[in-house]
Amino acid sequence: MIPFNKPPYTGHEDQYVLAAMRSEKISGDGPFSKRCQQWFEQQLGCNRTLLTPSCTHALEMAALLIDIQPGDEVIMPSYTFVSTANAFVLRGATIVFVDIRPDTMNIDERLIEAAITDKTKAIVPVHYAGVACEMDSIMDIATRHQLWVIEDAAQGMMSTYKGRPLGTIGHLGAYSFHETKNYTSGEECGLLLINDERFAQRAEIIREKGTNRSQFFRGMVDKYSWVDVGSSYLPSDLQAAFLWGQLERADDINRNRLNTWAVYRNGLQTLAESGRIELPTIPPECEHNAHMLYLKVRDLHERTRLLDHLKQRKILAVFHYVPLHSSQAGSRFARFHGADCYTTQESERLIRLPMWYGMPSETAHHVIQQVRSYWE
Repeated sequence: MIPFNKPPYTGHEDQYVLAAMRSEKISGDGPFSKRCQQWFEQQLGCNRTLLTPSCTHALEMAALLIDIQPGDEVIMPSYTFVSTANAFVLRGATIVFVDIRPDTMNIDERLIEAAITDKTKAIVPVHYAGVACEMDSIMDIATRHQLWVIEDAAQGMMSTYKGRPLGTIGHLGAYSFHETKNYTSGEECGLLLINDERFAQRAEIIREKGTNRSQFFRGMVDKYSWVDVGSSYLPSDLQAAFLWGQLERADDINRNRLNTWAVYRNGLQTLAESGRIELPTIPPECEHNAHMLYLKVRDLHERTRLLDHLKQRKILAVFHYVPLHSSQAGSRFARFHGADCYTTQESERLIRLPMWYGMPSETAHHVIQQVRSYWE
């Protein structure tokens, strides 16, 4: 069976994890955590970064930082993972979904402004497949209406919008290092990107269970105490050690995935030209990270048949999100503003093909041939 995904592995992770195990600081904010955070701050040019146990936790911290209160509204796409919504629902917010663009599967920036009310507090663009949302328009809307922008860039590390790394354009951003992402910590690690310096100090406090413990260790206070709300948002240094083994090879991993993505794209182009499938659109202002190669078929029925065709040939391809507004919880905690012209329709057409770092080109060519054989 050709798997859908294999977690990335460079060969250096073992020695770093062992070093972390033998260190005197293993529970969080140890040497490898600090090394990773410094790497991100230098590479991304953002104000501050903080590792978290998961991208979900990074989004939850963002909801705390912008002080989401019961009754607030947060605008986002329905085509996303449940954590994007849950982080704000946990604080009492109502989620307002708007439709997506069929070309990128991202939130349609042209529909956001009509969904704003006097209760709207934030916009959460989700950069699907590591391809950027139209951030200039979104930031302009947010500025004019005095709203916060939190980028869900879970899939977006090493991608850019007009030369700017995803996650660094809004007030706050979040990355994921889950095993299905381009870079992993070996567990569900994440990163909070702080682009507005007003959040930096409070983010440290929230992350340290609401205490000023970080300031205490820097000698800024003579003792630490409970000063704000918070939770335990520190990952183990073991996770950071595993991640560090991948950050050292970040460019190599990115190039390798882009090469595999190009093999798929070129090999499937004739099917796209014949109108049998659609391939991803990458807007000219966006540089993507080859997080996934997806294709779209005619409809849900054809998707089911193609997935079964590939499974019979021992290839594990998958579909992706079921739109949140169609779920039981979505009807309780959210509403869809405007018409669902594309969210459901496009989600039912989409298939993700196997993709991982180090995937042999002959494997990609075999998958391509088996996709073609469905129509042959």
